[in-house]
Amino acid sequence: MKITINARKFNVDEKLASHIEKKLAKFDKFFPGEEAEASVKLSRIREMERVEVTIQQGVFLFRSEEENSTFMNALDCCIYNIERQMRKNKTRLTKKLRDSIRIPEYESMEVEEDEFVIRTKTFKVKPMTAEEAILQMNQIGHEFFVFKDIESSETCVVYKRKAGDYGLIIPE
Repeated sequence: MKITINARKFNVDEKLASHIEKKLAKFDKFFPGEEAEASVKLSRIREMERVEVTIQQGVFLFRSEEENSTFMNALDCCIYNIERQMRKNKTRLTKKLRDSIRIPEYESMEVEEDEFVIRTKTFKVKPMTAEEAILQMNQIGHEFFVFKDIESSETCVVYKRKAGDYGLIIPE
């Protein structure tokens, strides 16, 4: 596996680089004989240290980002999350090849790990500005809100970003 380590505003020491390579070497068993690329981004935000790990092989993309007090702890959490994603994906792929895709009913409370539960909700989309949509989203306590833009009559989405600010999705 080809590993690329990028650090923001600091240099990565040999101990941390070898630890990252050692931890990512365990993913070689998931890609035997195939070329996979791993990208590790390290950054410090306030007093927290953030690790973003992305592994790509062909059409498969596995990604995790974690913040913790040390890079080692954040890396361990990322590795655990990516292993879980790979196990889930492997189960889904083998099931997909074996069975046809089926969507479980919403009333079923027992859900197997590799099935998707799709809940359908309908509501009236009202024309408003993006600012009004943000106020409405905050009022109901959701992370996103779908609305019809007053000026363009397009269906748009506002969402709350991790950094605390807001985003707006406008269809082309």
